[in-house]
Amino acid sequence: MINRFLKYPFTIPSWATLSLMMNGVLFIALLVVWQEKSDGGDPTVLPQANAAYATNPEAADLNPKFPTVGTRQRLNYQQWVTLLGQEIATMAAKNPDHLTILLGDSLSLWFPAELLPGQRVWMNQGISGEKTHSLLTRLHLLDVADVDTIFLMIGINDLIWGQSDQQVLANYREIMDYLVTQHPNTQVVVQSILPHGAETSNWESRELLLNLPNERIRAMNQSLQEIAQEYDAHYLELYPIFSNGEGKLRPDLTTDGLHLNREGYLVWRAAISLYSQLELP
Repeated sequence: MINRFLKYPFTIPSWATLSLMMNGVLFIALLVVWQEKSDGGDPTVLPQANAAYATNPEAADLNPKFPTVGTRQRLNYQQWVTLLGQEIATMAAKNPDHLTILLGDSLSLWFPAELLPGQRVWMNQGISGEKTHSLLTRLHLLDVADVDTIFLMIGINDLIWGQSDQQVLANYREIMDYLVTQHPNTQVVVQSILPHGAETSNWESRELLLNLPNERIRAMNQSLQEIAQEYDAHYLELYPIFSNGEGKLRPDLTTDGLHLNREGYLVWRAAISLYSQLELP
């Protein structure tokens, strides 16, 4: 019997490895949920230091007194860009270690600051409704800072509002061109686009989601993974842990079939934390 096992060594298929990792992410997220309910907080994340989403004691003296996210909803796009430029400049002046940027649209914007993993100084540079072409016009704002890592998620708004796959991918390559050229020492983590809830969604523009098959999002994610490989960047596949058996956004993780609730952000936080520990130096 022993010789048989030696002759035919047991190997774990790649699909099983992925499944185990995704289950591990979900398990970690559930632990965080349980911990929050039992003791009222997450001890791995330090208190929020400022409106720029710092979770590191080095940034505790930074207090630019910018408005909260809630009041920012009244800003137009250019006001958003100006404000985010001021925030990154303020942080850059302090030059903290492990400065990490959340870059993207409303999904990034609404990431609760207290849920961001510790041991980093986080800055949220998300804007609601952001698309790939408009993100390109504000990447220069990051040039003033020594950025350790960028977690990038962008593209869902392009697809929802009718942009072609070819144009989205062309814009994405321009984004990566800029980041690897202007920030050669920065780790860029390309994050996959999340699924949506389709007919289960109650988002205000639900009909637009119904015209966007989740199969198209999965195909786009495959292209984004290839782009990440082209630019020697990291790739974090989030789609499987946010989708149900039908490939739609899990209803327990969303507020409206497109945006995430707190449980959804806990799952995302667990994925970022696990990926950072396994893949990022």
